[in-house]
Amino acid sequence: MKLAPPLRLLVDEEIRARVMKLELPFNRYGLDRFGVSREHLALFYSILLPFYRRYFRVHTFGIEHVPARGRALIIGNHSGGLPVDAAMVISALFQELEPPRHAHGMVELFAQYWPFVSELFSRAGQLPGLPDHAVRFLEDERLLMVFPEGARGTGKLYKDKYQLVRFGTGFVRIALQTRSPIVPFAFVGGEEALPVVFHAKLLAKAVGAPYWPVSRYLLPVPMPVACEIHFGAPLVFEGDGTEADDVIEGYVSVVRSRIEELIDKGRRHREATGKR
Repeated sequence: MKLAPPLRLLVDEEIRARVMKLELPFNRYGLDRFGVSREHLALFYSILLPFYRRYFRVHTFGIEHVPARGRALIIGNHSGGLPVDAAMVISALFQELEPPRHAHGMVELFAQYWPFVSELFSRAGQLPGLPDHAVRFLEDERLLMVFPEGARGTGKLYKDKYQLVRFGTGFVRIALQTRSPIVPFAFVGGEEALPVVFHAKLLAKAVGAPYWPVSRYLLPVPMPVACEIHFGAPLVFEGDGTEADDVIEGYVSVVRSRIEELIDKGRRHREATGKR
């Protein structure tokens, strides 16, 4: 599937070469069975590249815990404000793994109604967070990134930074149903990049979003803060996804605790190195 000529100019040739290394079953038109477009992936990652390398200066730790091939759920904490964390984690898996891997994210439904963004997300395999989508990606041996806090996580204020809010439980049932390992991670730096002090409800309603973050700098624009991603060892649980709620909630607690440990580790490392 071809990009419009103006958009082709935005594609970085280094990124295009890495996209060609992705082990995805593209057909002769550059599309896979989910409608993911090779050309749109090149555009998607080209847009993210300067933010990953220069603006947020992302460093990764423990990325060897992400399987080089096969299915896995990539599960972590959400930062308040905008989903910078999601974009940077997806970029890390593409930039740092050899061969590169593409992660599918579960996006909020409202993003599907935004011009240009909705098409780019869809063609880059970032689809609404429906259980059916998740199961199909995993059964096709792909990486699936999920933030169990959902919009509650990005809706956090700066005063609550790095405090995990309630986790949904669906990701554990899906992991059990598809026999997928869970790779936990902590994203550190995102809270400082956009310190949200309150939400503008009228603006949120106008754009069809669950909230509109207002930072201490007024504009909802992240600052160029150095960020880190800390991956942990995979977690594998016994079951088939039909377990009682208390069993599932116990598994969720294990994942949540591991993410909290990784957050603490990441914050200590960030403070020790003086990164800002």
